[in-house]
Order: sequence, then C-alpha cells, then structure tokens
Amino acid sequence: MNGQVRADIRAGLEVDIVLKQDQATGKLTHGVVKDILTNSPRHPHGIKVRLADGQVGRVKHIT
Repeated sequence: MNGQVRADIRAGLEVDIVLKQDQATGKLTHGVVKDILTNSPRHPHGIKVRLADGQVGRVKHIT
C-alpha cells in the first residue's frame, strides 16, 4: 500500500516515511506510527504521521 489513503493507516503500523528534509532525495525512514496528522481522507503525497520516536513525515509504504 502506498500511504495515500488515511483509512489504511493506524497507530502501531510499521511504515516507511519521507521526512521534510529528505523530500529532495527521497530517503526513507522506517518506524512505527504513533499519530496520524493529516485530517483529509486522501493525500496525493502521502498521509502525514508522527512516528513513535517523534519524527514527522509522509507515508510512502506500509510494511
């Protein structure tokens, strides 16, 4: 799953996200979802989440 649909994402899932500073390179960061920050049901660049370690980024893959 590509992380563009909010209903597919919930706390506790393992995901790969792109951090704001890594958007140019596309470097992925792996972690566990703590909070979902995007309110809309879909987002073309990925749903924004906060990981358990506090990092914030947009979901690119749900693992």
